[in-house]
Amino acid sequence: MNQGRGTPARADGDPSGTAAFADHPFIRACRSEPHERVPVWFMRQAGRSLPEYHRVRGEGTILDAIADPDRAVEITLQPVRRHGVDAAILYSDIVVPVHAIGFGVDIVRGVGPVAPEPFRSSADLDRLRPLDPDADTPYVLETVRRLVAALDVPLIGFAGAPFTVASYLVEGRPSRDHGRTKALMLGDPTLWHALLERLTDIAATSLLSQVGAGAAAVQVFDSWAGALTPAQYRRFVLPHTRRLLEMVGETGVPRIHFGVATGELLDQMAEAGADVVGVDWRVPLGRARSRVPAGVALQGNLDPAVLLAGVEVAREAAREVLADNAGHPGHVFNLGHGVLPDTDPDVLTEIVRLVHDEGRVDGGDGTSADGRR
Repeated sequence: MNQGRGTPARADGDPSGTAAFADHPFIRACRSEPHERVPVWFMRQAGRSLPEYHRVRGEGTILDAIADPDRAVEITLQPVRRHGVDAAILYSDIVVPVHAIGFGVDIVRGVGPVAPEPFRSSADLDRLRPLDPDADTPYVLETVRRLVAALDVPLIGFAGAPFTVASYLVEGRPSRDHGRTKALMLGDPTLWHALLERLTDIAATSLLSQVGAGAAAVQVFDSWAGALTPAQYRRFVLPHTRRLLEMVGETGVPRIHFGVATGELLDQMAEAGADVVGVDWRVPLGRARSRVPAGVALQGNLDPAVLLAGVEVAREAAREVLADNAGHPGHVFNLGHGVLPDTDPDVLTEIVRLVHDEGRVDGGDGTSADGRR
């Protein structure tokens, strides 16, 4: 797919696609560098809200579609074509690596990840062998390579953070209170840390393989970290997330770290080594900015439900997000979580247009990128 500029060639020796997009607004925003306009993409932009997705998705589970590069490539490209977003995110799922190594987890339609035999004891560590991307997830690498050849915007690879993946394996299914997860974490810290060490290695291997295939940035989804207190996060999660981000950081790609209901954890999420911290809709960007160090970019944070209220309501809410950011160059416009299934795709397209037209990025002299003060 070519949108008019031509696909940049990867620089010699560059382990990722980042160098080819060094001047792209998305990459520059991730690095809090000056650029000409606010970039925008949406979590879950490839998927349930698009009628063309349902035509391609086919029967079977989402894991079947992910394992088919033809379908995975097409689904990843669809929102870039339709909406004109500034980045594509790989069509995949956070449980793909643990599914591929045979832990025993599937994705049940209408439920989510389900592990019929959950993680319960040290014996279950043997079910978490190291990931071999070439042997275990070759379809992911093939999909990434094809996308890099087709796209003229950066491709975001991703993985589940150790805590969030652990919560699915321990609970056996999605959970509201994460009771079994916290019981293991607090009641058997030694086993807990051993579990997260395994999951950190698996996530790092997956991300590094995606970057090696050409992904220009990565996002680590710690969707359920907001279930923890700051003290719990610091003791039981932060060391593992930091190690994961440090390992990926050696590639030089921007690293985005996202969670839901993590307003009280934003400082630690930045401390873990993120270049960009995702902010959900509960925390205004100005307040979030005060909780992270200078130089750390923010991503977000339009409430996904606002899009269901119609285009005019969505436009005004998007303007409020832009105003709250106040022209800071370290801002990637996004939703505060994923696109809801009933969202009108035309509303998403309009939000992209508005952000591109009205998003102001301040220059070093106090002017915006287009010269406005």
